[in-house]
Amino acid sequence: MTRISEEQVRHVAHLARLAVTDEEVHTFTEQLDAIITFAEQLNELDTSNVKPTSHVLNMKNVLRKDESAPGLDREDVLKNAPDQQDGQIRVPSIIE
Repeated sequence: MTRISEEQVRHVAHLARLAVTDEEVHTFTEQLDAIITFAEQLNELDTSNVKPTSHVLNMKNVLRKDESAPGLDREDVLKNAPDQQDGQIRVPSIIE
C-alpha cells in the first residue's frame, strides 16, 4: 500500500510549477513512498535516552574577538594598484 498517491505528486509538482510526465509521476510516487517507508522505520527506534542535539558534532563558537587594528599603509597599497588617482585605486566603470 502506498502512502502517497500519484495525484498528490501531481499536486505538489503543480505547486512547485514543475512540468512532469506520467512516467515521472509514477517514478516519483515510488521514490517518495520508499522515503516515507524508511522514515517510518526510524520511528521504531528507542530514542528515550538520546539527548536532543542541533548538530552531531560538539561545536563551539570559533570566531575571534572583534578588535580594531591598524590597516595597511595607503602608499604601500597604492604601489600595487595598476591605476590610481587622488590617493584612490581607479577601476574601469561597469555601469553605463
